Amino acid sequence: MAKYVLINRSIVESILSYANASYPREGILLLRGRVKKDKIIIEDVEVPPLAVHGLSFSNFPLHMLPIDFSVVGTAHSHPSGTLGPSIEDLNNFYGRIMVIAAYPYNSEQQIAIFDKDGKTVRYEMVSSEEKR
Repeated sequence: MAKYVLINRSIVESILSYANASYPREGILLLRGRVKKDKIIIEDVEVPPLAVHGLSFSNFPLHMLPIDFSVVGTAHSHPSGTLGPSIEDLNNFYGRIMVIAAYPYNSEQQIAIFDKDGKTVRYEMVSSEEKR
């Protein structure tokens, strides 16, 4: 299990922007990156194929994803403003981490990262040049 996550500031801004554009529906994204010893480095986000966005859920068909070992988790928004995973979130966990963005999506204080057990994972925002 990763002890912490490195995430580029532009990725955080992309997640918040996508969440804002999806509001009042939930938005969902795939997180691409790599695992390096005790850390996960998030390098990119993408919209999953055939994603569905509802007022209190977001989903995508797993069978439509190509085999891609660079997918390290998902990011989705909570229009309710709750900055924590629901039981449904944990039951549909995909990858190693889950990023949740809570309404009003205007700063990194509305972002949290969780493991499959719903425990908070520490993260550090870095610029492109700082990736370790």
